[in-house]
Amino acid sequence: MDWLTDPLQFGFFVRALLAVTLVSALCALVGAWVVLRGLSYIGDAMSHAVLPGIVAAFLMKGNLLLGALVAAVLTALGIGAVGRRSGLKQDSAIGIVFVGMFALGIVLLSRVPTFTTDLSNFLIGNPLGVTPADLWGALAVTAVVGGVLLALQKELLLAAFDPTEARAVGLPVRRLDSLLLILIGLVVVLTVQLVGTTLSVSLLITSSAAARLLSRSLKKMMALSALLGTAGGVTGLYLSYFLNTAPGATIVLVNTAIFLLALLVRKRE
Repeated sequence: MDWLTDPLQFGFFVRALLAVTLVSALCALVGAWVVLRGLSYIGDAMSHAVLPGIVAAFLMKGNLLLGALVAAVLTALGIGAVGRRSGLKQDSAIGIVFVGMFALGIVLLSRVPTFTTDLSNFLIGNPLGVTPADLWGALAVTAVVGGVLLALQKELLLAAFDPTEARAVGLPVRRLDSLLLILIGLVVVLTVQLVGTTLSVSLLITSSAAARLLSRSLKKMMALSALLGTAGGVTGLYLSYFLNTAPGATIVLVNTAIFLLALLVRKRE
């Protein structure tokens, strides 16, 4: 059992373990909606669209997480506005806003004289660098997102799968769609801090997609997604410790392996 307990003597590993567990559960809550609504593209888009907020905060010597959060909210609202005003499908609106925001981030990044550790960690991800303040932030975001989804579950379901009926009973469908995009943005910001912009989409999508293959209801899908995501996160973190590999990328590879296993199990049924 030494292999299980030895890493726990290090505070940074324990904090990383707690952060991975929290974020995996949080991504399960939102990821289920992303997969069911066919919004998988938005996870990747959001993870790149926060770049201008991160760089702007860095240039102004501000908080990188706050900058990313502002960019995520603006992106979510922008996607909703473009989709409504242009009449384009949501994937087109996502692509337009995402590319514009990412290009803005690259332009701002060209103004950074040196690529510092703080900025690179945010872009690449470093679970082992999680601080107690990061844990409290993750807990707060989990509570807020979980509370909103629980309180508005019926409304979000109706607006997602029968918008005509939702409008008929007086539900603000556009506002609910915008709210869901903002919640996705909040989660993406948190996962970006953990595994970086290029890998955050895996935590949001992969476990939920695997759960979707193995479950039939939203509640079961969320519960299974949280279980699979946590198992993948903890396993990946331990493997990265013993193999001396990048933690974020190792977690993603384990989650991918879990999805492939779920796919094989589904085919045999």
